[in-house]
Amino acid sequence: MIPRLHERTHTPHDPLAEALGRPVSPNEGLTEYTVVAHWPGLGYFTLDDEHKTWTSVQWAEHLEDPYLEHPFAASPDDDRRAILHLDVRLHPDDRELTGPEWAEVAHRLARAAGIEVPGATEHGWRWIAVQAQSGRMDLIANLIHIDGTWRTPPADILRRLSDEARRIEQDLHLIPVRSGPTPRPASRAAPTASAQLASILTQLANEQAGPLATVRGLVEHTAHRIARQPGAASTDTAHRPELIARRLHAIQQDLDTTATCLAQPRAVPAPDAVRRNAQRSP
Repeated sequence: MIPRLHERTHTPHDPLAEALGRPVSPNEGLTEYTVVAHWPGLGYFTLDDEHKTWTSVQWAEHLEDPYLEHPFAASPDDDRRAILHLDVRLHPDDRELTGPEWAEVAHRLARAAGIEVPGATEHGWRWIAVQAQSGRMDLIANLIHIDGTWRTPPADILRRLSDEARRIEQDLHLIPVRSGPTPRPASRAAPTASAQLASILTQLANEQAGPLATVRGLVEHTAHRIARQPGAASTDTAHRPELIARRLHAIQQDLDTTATCLAQPRAVPAPDAVRRNAQRSP
């Protein structure tokens, strides 16, 4: 079982779409066989298990609500990307897990990630676990508490998730991940001018802390708020910032591609004497 931590986002729509393997839809209901687990306090916010008939869009809105209800909540470094997304994948030769087993995996990983506190009921952080693809489960959470406080994930969250995954493998008799010897750190060479320029472009395109990502998140947030306004005109108006956000994302990708090209070492042409000797040799 291999856990993977994704970059945080402003909204849960894209992580949920990735977990489902298809776009979120206002018409597709997600059953308990897809949403295999959720935060313990969900029952206090719904009546008569109405969440069992929610569509994927409604699940996304449920996760997003704390972000909209607390517009000034942010991390200690003023990061507003509150959606945490992680997934775990089984070994290809592992057996299929049952629904209750996936639910157990979800709650244990949520506790390892620090978004579920044992004993907490109606008070906590909103999260759901989606099992829609074979051998894979995604956990999507909002780091903004229902009271508006921000939950900073542990600094060693990936190590905690990996350690818990090893324990889950033992408890559920799954195929363990083989760990090889720790590679020795390579000596660092002095950065070239191209590498320095690539570093600048990478910072601009950074999806987690780059300035373009911050602007894009604000634009996406505005688009979602406009779309919730009554009237057909708001839908057309919301489409404009969505297009702007897509263009910003394309710019980030172009910058990242350029940075990759700059970072790649170029072949150094051989000296003239070497080329002449090579031509003379039979």
